[in-house]
Amino acid sequence: MDRLNGSANLMIVSDLDYTMVDHDDPENLALLRFNALWEAYYRHNSLLVFSTGRSPTIYRELRNQKPLLTPDITIMSVGTEITYGESMVPDDEWKEYLDCKWNRDIVMEETAKFPELISQSETEQRPHKVSFYLEKEKASKIMQALSKCLEKRGLDVKIIYSNGIALDILPQGAGKGRALAFLLEKLKADGLRPLNTLVCGDSGNDAELFGVPEVYGVMVSNAQEELVEWYAENSRDNARISHATERCADGIIQAIGNFSLGPNVSPRDIRDSMLNTKNLSPSHEVVMFYLFYERWMRGDIENSEQYIQNLKSIFHSTGNFVHPSGVDRPMQQIIDTLPKLFGEKQSLDFRVWVDHVSYAEVSLGSWLVKFDKWELSGNKLRCCLTKVLMNSKVLLEHQLALLIHVQY
Repeated sequence: MDRLNGSANLMIVSDLDYTMVDHDDPENLALLRFNALWEAYYRHNSLLVFSTGRSPTIYRELRNQKPLLTPDITIMSVGTEITYGESMVPDDEWKEYLDCKWNRDIVMEETAKFPELISQSETEQRPHKVSFYLEKEKASKIMQALSKCLEKRGLDVKIIYSNGIALDILPQGAGKGRALAFLLEKLKADGLRPLNTLVCGDSGNDAELFGVPEVYGVMVSNAQEELVEWYAENSRDNARISHATERCADGIIQAIGNFSLGPNVSPRDIRDSMLNTKNLSPSHEVVMFYLFYERWMRGDIENSEQYIQNLKSIFHSTGNFVHPSGVDRPMQQIIDTLPKLFGEKQSLDFRVWVDHVSYAEVSLGSWLVKFDKWELSGNKLRCCLTKVLMNSKVLLEHQLALLIHVQY
């Protein structure tokens, strides 16, 4: 968050499974659309927060399986863990806050008295979260009885049932909503409270997010019955909360537009982007270039000489491409090889996306842009740190001069 000079324009706080990530979309098209939108228009002045019921272990597993962006903040284990940045630095203040009236040993003693509770895997048992599986038909009765038992033992806990199967026991001060409220107060104290916050969810453990004051909220179209019922009972008349008509990440993009929070047309939905470039934002240009590269290699666009000539006009005549091995080749020479590569990845699941785009103006009209470029080809996934020196020129039309240096 050090890159922000003031309040974020927008903070998106999103659940992962079946909200940001659609597990029924094997090509991850909605997620890739969101990725391109975020990196092109929002990354430089906004905050991305993932709020998930997953523990750190299975959160990392999901990141290895899906093309997820790197969030600025991660809230895990149903709001009991908050971490910052790519290195996931824990928030020790939040840990101390949750210790109040919480005793994990007592929770384990009392839950052992209920044979209906089936313990989840060891990775899902966390310092401030104890998790079980429980059949839906038995949930209401067991939750009431368990709550009374724990209260008699002097604990102040929160019991959350979600997805028709999962039961989590947390400190009363925990949960996705309380974690977000804590985070917003912390940002406010640092003079960084976002101008707008959009929360996104699909299940019962997301309901708390929608109750945080002054946020916008979207339930994706595939939201589960428990969240839809909560919405009908609590927020149907709240104009700041909506039920999207699109699934998962597409529903998030839809909400950005419905609430007028910023650009909501993903670069992936713009055709012939290399022929109609009008945005001189360095991050936008980077996203558009790699989208063109993906489409060219997949054969998704016309094999036209016009594209090649346009690339030559965009890249500086003396620009070089430096391979991680140290081999240095003129960029114009690289462009000349593109016609032979057209459609080379047509039979493969080939996708390219960028993550963590940042840029700094090093001189008037000149930017150094850094980002991670990810490339999926079949079942092979690779990433490289990429640096681009980008200059703007005022000609009859705008032109970008690029000098690219790539390193792993």
